[in-house]
Amino acid sequence: MKSILYGFVCALIVALPSQGHALSFPLPKAGNDIVGELRQMQTRYEDTFSDIARANGLGYTEMSESNPQVDPWLPGEGTNITLPTRFILPPGPREGIVINLAELRLYYYPPGENRVVTYPLGIGREGWSTPTGIARITGKRTQPSWYPPESIRQEYAAKGEPLPKVIKAGPNNPLGNHAIYLSLHGYLIHGTNKPYGVGMRVSHGCIRLYPEDIATLFDQVSTHTPVRIINEPYKAGWQDGRLYVEAHPPLSEQRAEKGINFTPMVRAIIQALGESDQKPDWDAMKQAAMGQRGIPVPVTTAPLLRQPATTAPASGLVLSDSEKR
Repeated sequence: MKSILYGFVCALIVALPSQGHALSFPLPKAGNDIVGELRQMQTRYEDTFSDIARANGLGYTEMSESNPQVDPWLPGEGTNITLPTRFILPPGPREGIVINLAELRLYYYPPGENRVVTYPLGIGREGWSTPTGIARITGKRTQPSWYPPESIRQEYAAKGEPLPKVIKAGPNNPLGNHAIYLSLHGYLIHGTNKPYGVGMRVSHGCIRLYPEDIATLFDQVSTHTPVRIINEPYKAGWQDGRLYVEAHPPLSEQRAEKGINFTPMVRAIIQALGESDQKPDWDAMKQAAMGQRGIPVPVTTAPLLRQPATTAPASGLVLSDSEKR
């Protein structure tokens, strides 16, 4: 009976529409690059990383990176897990949309609002990689139709699952209910009819958001909004005079080509240091690179805080009891 009830509850959870939990932060003050804070929670018996991620503005891979010792499908009752909701902002201008493929995350800077909104995303799997580059939004459409390219139709036909030339809006449309078209020919930011794939590499190159997230972003952005797509597994940034590094696993193509390579991380740190005379802790950097948990960690010492001056009473001065109080 317990297993039947549990199955019914799980089915009900899947059937219910999810509420959006986009992460929005004020931009940090000048000279700082980090937003958000790490959070902790305890799991319930029925939780999975996919459920927890969607409810907290995260993706599956982020949850797995930051909790490597926890079973993502059966974390168990009362397991302490980390929600990686602290981020070093991507390098470069803080404007428009910035997509970091290695991080599986999108950052949007609403014009004139001094804040950043960030969403997890799904990108192209190996062999269908999402390209990097500079683009802009050329159009938006609700209830879009999907016109599968010939290469995708051939792939499905080889699996015995032929696709029609056009898939109209509806539950079988992989674009979901919203599509944002880019000047990169053939690439879109869109929703999905398979939200569990957000935070993973599962698409044919397009950029997928949770249905509730794409609906929000769709209403916020306008045509001609700049879109910058980067691939930076290592980000470096400052917080109150201390340098941090955030490391993610490089995409599989990069790992196959270059193996374990710390050069991009060193480059990011040197660029962030600029004219600073602080010396990074190379052991801390190496541990961050090897761990690749996607959590900002310090690689320089905390700056010394100036102690406020204290003045002792003048010699021979006696305070009354009331003055002492």
